[in-house]
Amino acid sequence: QVQLVESGGGLVQAGGSLRLSCAVSGRTFSNYALAWFRQAPGKEREFVGGISWNGGSTFYADSVKGRFTVSRDNGKMTVYLQMNSLKLEDTAVYYCAARQYKGSVILAAGIHYGGWGQGTQVTVSS
Repeated sequence: QVQLVESGGGLVQAGGSLRLSCAVSGRTFSNYALAWFRQAPGKEREFVGGISWNGGSTFYADSVKGRFTVSRDNGKMTVYLQMNSLKLEDTAVYYCAARQYKGSVILAAGIHYGGWGQGTQVTVSS
């Protein structure tokens, strides 16, 4: 139903910044709440941050609060993840995900999201 394509991953030094993008296609972009997840080597997938359908609400994992920012541009049908002050432990494959929801609650469990991108690798080096 909804398709998502991530881009912007790469290699960055610790303390640096990177901005990920996720292009979203669907019947109506604004119908979807959007979120970012990541999966590090040897770890399970974890929630990073999410944003509501109208951008009015955001929620972040404690590990990235103050460093990462999720935003969306409904005109460009794109959701972003701005990552600052990157740490080695931020190394992971990052995925964007979508669910059809027009409320303000951001859910951190991946099971609630019906659409997933292919992922983009972020590697943080010392």
